[in-house]
Formats: sequence, structure tokens, C-alpha cells
Amino acid sequence: MNKSKAILLFNQKQVRRHWDDEKEVWYFSVVDVVAILTESNRPKKYWSDLKKKLTKEGSQLSEKIGQLKLISSDGKKYLTDVGDTKSILRLIQSIPSPKAEPFKLWLAKVGYERMEETADPELAFDRAMRTYLKKGYSKSWINQRLKSIEVRRELTDEWIERGMMEGKDFAILTNEITQAWADVSVKEYKKLKGLRKDNLRDNMTNLELVLNMLAEASTTEISKKKKPVGLVKNKKVAKQGGSVAGVARKQIEKQTGESIVSGENKKELT
Repeated sequence: MNKSKAILLFNQKQVRRHWDDEKEVWYFSVVDVVAILTESNRPKKYWSDLKKKLTKEGSQLSEKIGQLKLISSDGKKYLTDVGDTKSILRLIQSIPSPKAEPFKLWLAKVGYERMEETADPELAFDRAMRTYLKKGYSKSWINQRLKSIEVRRELTDEWIERGMMEGKDFAILTNEITQAWADVSVKEYKKLKGLRKDNLRDNMTNLELVLNMLAEASTTEISKKKKPVGLVKNKKVAKQGGSVAGVARKQIEKQTGESIVSGENKKELT
């Protein structure tokens, strides 16, 4: 099915959604979610009244809602209010409905867990270990993955120290590192593995993880020595760090005769 016409079945009803390939974000029809949770005969009116109520309460949710042309029941496209996953979860919290209660309980549980992990970061690793085991990953792969999380955190801490901003700056620098060691951009890498929103590292083989860690660890150390200022200089350091792992990749491929950058994903790994 075409991405722009993708439809998600939720509780045997249709929630229209749109995949933004550029931003790598799903957008969901707000009215469809409201219709399911409230079982209202007039979901548009319900959403209109809810928006006014939230605005009076000082909520910024309505400001984060955008509009996209989605196909309606008559087969034509109309501008429709849409929200990303974060906005939809916030919307669910605002709707008094028995159907929304399981989501609210889950959000409360996740929030409590994150608060505990802030006080004791080791809990986050324990939770990650349990999650990966449930998904079917091997223990050797999980150990590599948890180590990669630690290496990544050290790198992002260094980027923050250098004045880089989370989000766009991090994405640009990560892409530089990946391009330097794997000879493909992050977007090309994900396409090779058949991924969309999935985490790229969760779909890497052991060897891919090791080389990615080498690239990020090298970038961290070079950055600490050179102390780059500004995005341009940080990009140069990211490329240098990634190139260290790029040399290692080419040497291994020369000896084995096989490409390390593969199309293997979570399905094969588990």
C-alpha cells in the first residue's frame, strides 16, 4: 500500500495515518482516534470542544496538531487534523473514556519507571536487558548493544559539551559518522535493512555494532582533544572518528571477502 494511503486498523476501526519519509515520523488522524475512544457520533464536534477546553486549561496540545490531506470515506482527500505519536498519547490522556484507561495506566507506569531510572541509571540497563531478551536477542548481542548505549551516551555528552543541540545537530553528526565508517548514510542504511521508525542499532549485527561503537568512541576521543566549536568543525571531527572504523571495516572485508554492512535486521537477528 502507498505510504500516503496507509491505514492502521485499531480496535476493528480505521485510524488513518501518514508516514513522513523526510522526518521519519508517523502522523495519525486525531478525529479517528477520538471516534474510537469516545464512541461519539460526532467526533469532529467532540474534538473541537476538547481543543477549546484544553486551550483554556493552558495546554499546548492543539498548537502541536497539524493538518494533512487524508482520504475520507467518500474516497476524496480532505485536510484533517493529525498528530505524531507523542501528541496522540497526550490526547489520550485528555479523554475521559474506559477505552483510554489502559493507555493512561501504561503512561503512568512508564513515567514512574523513568523517574526511578533517573535516580538509579543501572535500572535502565536492567530494563533494557529484559526487553531485549523478551524480543529474542542472544545474550552476546545484548551485551554488545548495552555497551553501545554507554558509548553513545558518552558521545552525546561530549556533543552537548561542545554546544551541539539534541535533535537536528545530533542527527547531522550521527549521519557523518555513519557515512564515514559504513559508506552509506543513516537513511540509506535503514532502507537497506527495510526499516522505517525502527532503531538502526537494534537491527545491527554484532560486527556492525562493534564498528559503530569504534566510530563513536573514536569521535568522542578526538573531540575531547580538539574541542571543536560550531557544527562545521564538529562535523569534521565526526567524519574523522567514523573514518577510523571505516578503515577497520575495509580491512575485515578484504580478509573475509564479505560486506559487513548488511541487510540483516531484527527479524533475522532474533
